[in-house]
Amino acid sequence: MKFQFRSLLLVLSLAVTSCSHYSTVKEKQPAYQSPTPAGQLASQALQDRAAPPQSRIGRFLDAAASAGDVLQKTPDDAQARADYNFAVARIFDVIREAGLEPWKAPLVCQGAGQAWNFSLKADLRPGYHPSNFELRSADRFQFKGRLVVDQAQKEGIGAPMVAVSKNIDLTKVDPFAQGKHIYYGMTGLIDIKGRDCTATLVDPLSKETVTLAGRTYPLAANFTAPIALALAELKPRKKELGGLFKPDEFASGARLAHLQPYDPKKIPILCVHGLGDSQATWAPMIESLRADPVIRANYQVWFFSYPSGYPYPLSAANLRKQLDAIKVRYPDHKDIVLLGHSMGGMISRTLITDSGMTLWNAAFDKPPGEMPFSDETRKVLSESLIFQHRPEISRVVFLSPSHRGADMATGFMGRIGAKLIGGPKDLLDGDTSFLTQLKPNSTTAQLKRMPNSIDFLNPENRFVKTLATMPLVKGVPYHSILGDRGKGGNRDYTKPVSSDGIVPYWSSHLDGAESEIVIPSGHWTNQHPQGIAEVKRILHLHLGRR
Repeated sequence: MKFQFRSLLLVLSLAVTSCSHYSTVKEKQPAYQSPTPAGQLASQALQDRAAPPQSRIGRFLDAAASAGDVLQKTPDDAQARADYNFAVARIFDVIREAGLEPWKAPLVCQGAGQAWNFSLKADLRPGYHPSNFELRSADRFQFKGRLVVDQAQKEGIGAPMVAVSKNIDLTKVDPFAQGKHIYYGMTGLIDIKGRDCTATLVDPLSKETVTLAGRTYPLAANFTAPIALALAELKPRKKELGGLFKPDEFASGARLAHLQPYDPKKIPILCVHGLGDSQATWAPMIESLRADPVIRANYQVWFFSYPSGYPYPLSAANLRKQLDAIKVRYPDHKDIVLLGHSMGGMISRTLITDSGMTLWNAAFDKPPGEMPFSDETRKVLSESLIFQHRPEISRVVFLSPSHRGADMATGFMGRIGAKLIGGPKDLLDGDTSFLTQLKPNSTTAQLKRMPNSIDFLNPENRFVKTLATMPLVKGVPYHSILGDRGKGGNRDYTKPVSSDGIVPYWSSHLDGAESEIVIPSGHWTNQHPQGIAEVKRILHLHLGRR
């Protein structure tokens, strides 16, 4: 009982409070010191804040051009590259602050000597025009927070930017776009030819190098800033709690989406979050994966978000529908590598399982067609209990899954948690008559309300017990990354039991895994450096096995 109380208290306290912010941001005024001629020009332009915007751009173009002359002779000159990057970032600052629109017509920008003709080349893809985004230079931001651990950056040429959507809903252009609020990392460049200067924005997830004035350079990037800024400004914790405690209100938000423009040449990594979480809790993992050049070149990140108060078989059925829809939208997508954390691991397990009638028969005495259900009830229950493995899943990584449930869901405190956490009250228009048709559970008790996610953490839950006995489909390798908080412990039921603080080892372990590691982590192994390193290893391995 003591363990149950502590575990449940931990889950509820993490849900109700944010022990620390995911991310906080402080914007700083840029400052610059450099002994070079270009650096001096940039410093002088920075100090002249009262000058008209086009004049300020002209002065920063002077600095960028001076740095570019040095790079032409010495492409590896780190100071010249820093001078150029700083000047470019400040030009984008002036554009944003002054509300200029250089994509409509060139601007005449007076420098210290002659004038520059300055324009910004627009992205003509539907929805991606620069007028739809606010461009913020990444070097102005300082981040702190629980999900901002490392600054994942790449050295190179260009000014890392965060493109923040301001008057466009890209989900109307592509239903699988990142979301209604886009925070995306780009890199700003200015190509100078004579007195003509053309600014462009380049996606560092699609290009590794760029050519300026006939020279090829590695492209600079900041992979932390867009995610950290989104966490700081969107504050996803409120939505996570809503999905846990009031899932019906957030059911329409369940969706599969890509975090970058779709690329048919790249393998999707599909991240599925756990109880009380959202795609936001994958931030440290995503930042680190994007900082790896091999992974960046070969993979693209997708996520599945869902209201975690719902029983996970229902969410798994929703994900299968989303996978059907995305196959229609992107019929050429490569097979998927699945990362499932906690309850997301349980959802992921169903995608590599053929249930047949086994789960249905564990719940009901008669097949679907013979049950006195409404058509809607029959459809929802059939989709949740009768399913086939997904052929597009090529590999699965389980991180702290609770395949066999968790002790914290049982007993008195488990019942309190089940009452606090929301369930699908509006599902089936509130019709719960099917509950009377369920077989009694292992304690001969009859379920009297719609089950929620806590009910499906109970080791005695019939779905959990039955699914745990079913084989996984052959030919799909899977891996386990588990935590023990550095305390070790016994891997069976003998005390002290090895546990990540919420889920014990005996629940997370799966026989037949291609690899299994136990790291000194709590439950969020998807955020631990060793867990992230193991995912990287597996993704590199996957490229060699394809």
